[in-house]
Amino acid sequence: MEEQSKKEYSQIVNAWCMYDWGSSAFSTTVESAVLPTYFQKVVAADLPGNLATVYWGYVNAIALLLTALLAPVLGGIADYLGNKKRLLTAFAVLGIVATTLMVFIDSGDWMLALVLFLLGTIGIGGSYIFYDALLPHVARPDDIDYVSAKGYALGYLGGGILLAVNILMIQVIWAGSTLGPRLSFLTVAIWWAIFTIPLLKKVPEPPANTAGIGAGVNPVVAGFRRVAQTFREIRKYRQLFYFLVAFWLYNDGIGTIIKMATIYGAEIGIGMVDLISALLITQFIGIPFSLLFGKFSNKIGTKRAIMIGLAWYTLITIGGYFMSEAWHFWVLSFMVGMVQGGTQALSRSLFGLMAPKARSAEFFGFYDISSKFAGIVGPAIFALVGQLTKSSRLSIIALIVFFIGGIILLGRVDEQEGIRVAEEENRAAGLA
Repeated sequence: MEEQSKKEYSQIVNAWCMYDWGSSAFSTTVESAVLPTYFQKVVAADLPGNLATVYWGYVNAIALLLTALLAPVLGGIADYLGNKKRLLTAFAVLGIVATTLMVFIDSGDWMLALVLFLLGTIGIGGSYIFYDALLPHVARPDDIDYVSAKGYALGYLGGGILLAVNILMIQVIWAGSTLGPRLSFLTVAIWWAIFTIPLLKKVPEPPANTAGIGAGVNPVVAGFRRVAQTFREIRKYRQLFYFLVAFWLYNDGIGTIIKMATIYGAEIGIGMVDLISALLITQFIGIPFSLLFGKFSNKIGTKRAIMIGLAWYTLITIGGYFMSEAWHFWVLSFMVGMVQGGTQALSRSLFGLMAPKARSAEFFGFYDISSKFAGIVGPAIFALVGQLTKSSRLSIIALIVFFIGGIILLGRVDEQEGIRVAEEENRAAGLA
């Protein structure tokens, strides 16, 4: 019976992780590697100056803002109805359809590219609210750091494998043609759709939580009531919200580096092959280092491991300011791969330990707000500074404040108190 239980647990964890494997193809090929450089060098090549970079930054900010505004209420609805998987599916379908239509983007279609990228970003961002909210239900408390890190590691592997295939298409099979990049977007949509299926089949739907609201209430009303209830009880979750402020700050820097690195590299003259290939290195370096961070946190503590990652990011940012050659981009990509997955995975698992399970989607909605507002401010500042100075170098160096500030604020979070509060609620709800 015990062996069967371990086997079932392993199957559920692996099914949950496979969504990261599939959806990360959007993050690698569409958000980070192919579409930014394709947009800069082909689709928006006729735009004057650095307007392609500026528009890219603003659209990232708009997409993240729209998702962030809806996140807590959607989370409250999912908890109330017990339909996290259904809402995950709805947003995933939006992202998959938008990505499929990117096959039609060609030279001069910069407006179409921005609209589809906007919809795709909303789709993947919305789906991650509910994907992350399933983590505390999927992973055991003593295993949550490693499970979260495993999700990121498999995301790197899945996204990296497909990116390698797409590089082959772009550089070898259809070299010099727009067909390679356009077909790469189609492969992302197919990959994402296929590897969503294990989660939908294997991961159990957590039970509905109507406590404090009552049954039979309109779900939208229930969602708003749940959010209002949380704000009334905000003192109870003080450490959780302290963490969110710190996460908002440092994740701003991480998210901006992810979203703006390749288009910045293209602006300063680094070629598409170097940009995409270096990011592929980031993917594969991220696999072992994400898992190592999951184990490392057991020895020094989750919070301290995150802070070490943020100090490393500060060095990366300084290096980005001086970057001028392709090999600089390769080195910095390697350095990013060492900490990117680990810091994000441990942030997710630490938050998951401090969030009550019965309200996981709502609280991960707040987590998503913090994440998305970070994504709004960072790219927007990057774009604004670039527009004012006609160069994006100062945009890069400005990111240091996010990492240093994040370290300072995170150091003030009492994570043990936050975990204690969540465990009390879990026991009261019978979910301990």
